Amino acid sequence: MTHEATVHGLGISVDDEGSEGAPVVVLRARGRALPIFISADQAKSISHAVDGRPFQRPLTHDLFVEMLAEFGGAIDRIRIDGLADRTFLAKIDAERYVDGGRRELTFDARPSDAIALALRVECPILVDDEVIDAAGRPPDAFEVR
Repeated sequence: MTHEATVHGLGISVDDEGSEGAPVVVLRARGRALPIFISADQAKSISHAVDGRPFQRPLTHDLFVEMLAEFGGAIDRIRIDGLADRTFLAKIDAERYVDGGRRELTFDARPSDAIALALRVECPILVDDEVIDAAGRPPDAFEVR
């Protein structure tokens, strides 16, 4: 079963000694927090989408959404649907209309790319139960600002 998730926060991880680490996006699904470590570039792209503020020039995710629309496509939803060696796996479910017919498409993606796209097109972010069970944490386990 899948559950709709929201972006609960975006920040920098901090270890027990107080040293800063990698950027992290925290999703909320089924009452659990799901921390996903991402790159600084992905954090910047997600931050711009969360805040609704455009960048001076189109970021890669903005360009992708614009090109997809020009080619008659749309993103329906993204799914965080697996874990492999502590790495989250994601899919982008999309559709394309050609000659009056609808074609469903699924693309393998990094969760950070999928989240950045979902925020731009305002589509659902879905997370599988197995992922929440394996990686979900109590919501108060993270200090999110």
